[in-house]
Order: sequence, then C-alpha cells, then structure tokens
Amino acid sequence: MSKLGTAFSEGIIAFIATNIDDIIILLIFFSQVDVNFRRRHILLGQYLGFTAIIIASLPGFFGGLVVARQWIGLLGLLPIAIGIQQLVYTTEETITVQTVSSDFRQSTPANPILSFILSVLRPQTYKVAAVTLANGGDNISIYIPLFAGHDLASLQVILSIFFVMVGVWCAIAYFLSRQPTIADILSRYGKAVVPFVLIGLGLFIMYERGTFTLLPWVKS
Repeated sequence: MSKLGTAFSEGIIAFIATNIDDIIILLIFFSQVDVNFRRRHILLGQYLGFTAIIIASLPGFFGGLVVARQWIGLLGLLPIAIGIQQLVYTTEETITVQTVSSDFRQSTPANPILSFILSVLRPQTYKVAAVTLANGGDNISIYIPLFAGHDLASLQVILSIFFVMVGVWCAIAYFLSRQPTIADILSRYGKAVVPFVLIGLGLFIMYERGTFTLLPWVKS
C-alpha cells in the first residue's frame, strides 16, 4: 500500500476509534433542536471543537509538545460547567422560550452570509464546541503520535479524512435521532437528562485521564 493509502486508512481507523462515544453526545444535541438551538449550531460547534483538537495535536507533527493526560482531563470541567448551568437555568429558559422564539424569528437577517456569521457567534455554537473539545480531549494523546509519523502530504490526507468524517458523524447522529422510537424517547427525556449526562461526562473525562491524581491528597 502506498504512503498516502496508508494515511487514508489510518485516518479513518483513528477517527472511528476515537469518536465512537461522540455519536451519543450528538444524538442528545439533535434531540434538543428547536427555534433557539438549530442543527447548524451543532454542525458548526462540532467543527469548531474538532478544529481545536486538531490544532492542539499539531505539535506532534512538529515533534514538539506532549500534554500530560492529567492536564488534558481538566477539559472535563467544560461539560460539568455547562451541565450545572443548564440545571440552574432550565426553569428560566422554559418560561422565556416563547418570547425568545418570537424575537429570533423577527431578527434573523435575510443575507445568508450574515446569517451564517451570526450562527457562528451564537452561544449555542460555543457550547457544542466546548463539549466536543472536552469529550475529544483524549484524542490529542492519540493524534499527536499519529501526526508525528507522517510527512506533510500524508498529514493533509489524514486531516481531510477527519473533517469529512465529522460531517458524516453529524449526519449519522441526525438520522438516528429522526427515527420514531429514538426521537420519542429523546424528546421526552432528553432535555431533563442532558445536564446530568454532561456532568457525568465531565467527571468521567477527568477520572479516565487521571486528573484527580493532581489533587495533593490523592497522590501517594
């Protein structure tokens, strides 16, 4: 197999192996889609978060910095913070949803380019990006050595595969969320469960990366 062919195969395998759990998170996100939280927020947030993961992994290509797993685990604080925020403001958001919905419809610009830019700047996009970054923090420890073993042409192939697969992952999660049985379960329990899922995800990220060993009373 050629070097580029090898990079192609490694890119697909590495993405699938490191993003299986992301399907569940995307399913939860798509179950919450409404007038305030759009599909584009999820797609753009996913790409922003994944781009941040790639940027953090690029030092591996240059043979540079390697971030300790314990410190990478601190990214778990992001979904914990978002989950707590959703628990605190759930009631307030429910009360104001009709007003926000009306205002949103009236203020949406007709210019598609301006609309796209405003979508990128919305807090919903950054929330998805933050969860994507935190959930994929461990990917960095895999992508760094992966990138280090390739030249520039092979790296470009791998990155191309990665960014195509992000869109494929979003499409799979979206179509799964549209299935009647799955959609009904998620529509009934999704929003109530989401904050706890995010908090649990953050704690798991910190535990799995060994972040709690940074605490002075945990060290041996």
